[in-house]
Amino acid sequence: MKLIKTLAAALVAAGLLAAPVAQAQTKSHLQSILERGTLRVGTTGDFNPMSVKDTATNTYKGFDIEAAEQLAKDMGVKVEFVSTEFATMVPGLVADRYDLFAGGSSLGIARAKTIAFTDPYLEAGTVPLVLKSNAGKVKSWADLNKKGVTIAVLLGTVFEEQAKAHFPLATVKAVEKPANGYAEVLAGRALATITSNIEAASLTQTYPNLQLVGNTTEMRNKRPFAYPVQQGDFVWVTFLNNWIALKKSEGFFEGLEKKWLGRK
Repeated sequence: MKLIKTLAAALVAAGLLAAPVAQAQTKSHLQSILERGTLRVGTTGDFNPMSVKDTATNTYKGFDIEAAEQLAKDMGVKVEFVSTEFATMVPGLVADRYDLFAGGSSLGIARAKTIAFTDPYLEAGTVPLVLKSNAGKVKSWADLNKKGVTIAVLLGTVFEEQAKAHFPLATVKAVEKPANGYAEVLAGRALATITSNIEAASLTQTYPNLQLVGNTTEMRNKRPFAYPVQQGDFVWVTFLNNWIALKKSEGFFEGLEKKWLGRK
């Protein structure tokens, strides 16, 4: 894409011209990527459907994997996926092991103290899941906030806290690993569970008898997903923000939501 490449060149030039000749300055990630011809992307491979690793072929697939591949294509470089974990994602960026992280990361103030984030490209949130056979009597969040209703969630998670807040009249059943909320629903021991719309998209594909209550516009506890990058690189963040804006206007991210998250 000529527009993307032209933008990259302009931003690199601006970044270089802005640096005083007598003052040493670290290269922008954008310049380094264009010079080496490779975009290094940190990812976990364990957050379906954002980033999934096929251990047999040592390859990745998913929403953010496809986005990273498109970013590299638009930049005219190759993509290299670097295996990491959420626990080591921030140190990996700080240590410059990869140019950005792509694997489903919500924008958070605690992380923003150490790393930077791009503009959001996706909105995640909490949704309820029930059996399809119960969908007729559970059409909204309000239908779950009743006495006699059991909501199953994993003990100690944010969803346990959210369930207690959203369903004060219902019984919140907190289960311990290896049990989980959706298994309680599948077994008929709970009417519903709540989880992120990201996980819900994967669960409804794996278990076709599970169904979302309402639609994603009714999500609660919404939070933006953005790409984490190293702090202090204005040129790189600006380029990524412009790329996200362009891909949004082209419908690229909407297409990824339809493909990977079941958006209608």
